[in-house]
Amino acid sequence: MSRDDTPDVLTPSQLNTLARDLLEGAFPLVWVEGELGNLSRPSSGHLYFTLKDARAQVRCAMFRPKSSWLKFTPREGLKVLARGRLTLYEARGDYQLVLDHMEEAGEGALRRAYEELRARLQAEGLFDASRKRALPAYPSRIGVITSPSGAAVRDVLSVLGRRFPLAEVDVLPVPVQGEGAPPQIRAMFQRAAACGRYDVLLLTRGGGSLEDLWAFNDEQLTRAVAASPVPVVAAIGHETDFSLVEFAADLRAPTPSAAAELLVPDRDDLARRTAALHTRLQRQSLQRVRQAMQRADRAALRLNAQRPQARLEALRRRQQDALRRMLLAWRQRLAGEQARLRHAETVLRATHPQRRIQRLRERLALLSHRPKAAVARQLANDALRLRGLARSLEAVSPLATVARGYAILQRPDRHVVRSVLDAAPGDRLEARLSDGTLQLRVEDPRN
Repeated sequence: MSRDDTPDVLTPSQLNTLARDLLEGAFPLVWVEGELGNLSRPSSGHLYFTLKDARAQVRCAMFRPKSSWLKFTPREGLKVLARGRLTLYEARGDYQLVLDHMEEAGEGALRRAYEELRARLQAEGLFDASRKRALPAYPSRIGVITSPSGAAVRDVLSVLGRRFPLAEVDVLPVPVQGEGAPPQIRAMFQRAAACGRYDVLLLTRGGGSLEDLWAFNDEQLTRAVAASPVPVVAAIGHETDFSLVEFAADLRAPTPSAAAELLVPDRDDLARRTAALHTRLQRQSLQRVRQAMQRADRAALRLNAQRPQARLEALRRRQQDALRRMLLAWRQRLAGEQARLRHAETVLRATHPQRRIQRLRERLALLSHRPKAAVARQLANDALRLRGLARSLEAVSPLATVARGYAILQRPDRHVVRSVLDAAPGDRLEARLSDGTLQLRVEDPRN
């Protein structure tokens, strides 16, 4: 045989690696029921043993932390139901089963029934995340469906009372295990969900074996939880226990105490948030008051600048200035005309044109009367305009309001009293009426 016909040569490690890959790829997750043998638990916390029956055995390993989650103590000869994946330990070439779950074999039938029902309900969409609803942020009434004598209800009530004492909590008593438990739990749950009293419902109980928790794997109860009109929180058993009711609930909690913490806010956090909001509200209110006071001050300044008396006084001053300028202009013009006439009269006297002198004298007399007539007309026009402005100002004047029977209250410092908060018992006030003023004193209403 030539060298080219020689098959590929593998090392032991390469061969074991190929065998491991074939085993892990060919076998899915498997359940194996058998008897424990050759049990070993070294200081590492891992668990090594064999699973055997009358005809064969298989090596098994269960590593930490899964080995610490077991609900029973493994011992030689005990029948168990184990779940794991096939692999090959390459260092020794040993074929073995690496487990992630193990329970006593008495629960095997229940476990298989549980897995079959879970797969069927999941295929129907009862456990879809899209169906989950958010819990109310501040529930006022909470219904707790559980055993009234168990440790779970005490833990729940303790946490709820500590975190949010404002919530009203009703314990709805039911048996949480046994053959008659599922219909009683279902009936209580349906009544609580339909009564409209509760903002959220809590289904809970303490830990136990799969058989102890079986009431919460009931198909009809699971469907009732999925169809509930009220948000549902479920906390059944320990953190590693998963019941079908928990899959159907809107929220699953690992323990009853954790469920209570998820149901309500912490009052200390609420107190801090309320204090922060109160401080923020005070700051914003103070800022708005300051802005309102600034606007009031600006309005008062504008009002003082636009008082009727001030506007009339300004108009009078403008009129007087205009009249003075007009009289000065006419005086200057008259003085010029008189100077020109005197000059003309001097010239005419020198030439003796008597008739021309007479005409100039008549013109001078006419010109001397014209400024007076113009000034009189201007004064009459200005008087009419002032009377119109006075009537307009009178219409918006506070004195007109006073004339109709009202009064203006003022403090001694002339500030107007607009609110009962502007005066205190014993203060002296002045009431301004249309025909005079009255002196008043504020009395204490309790006298």
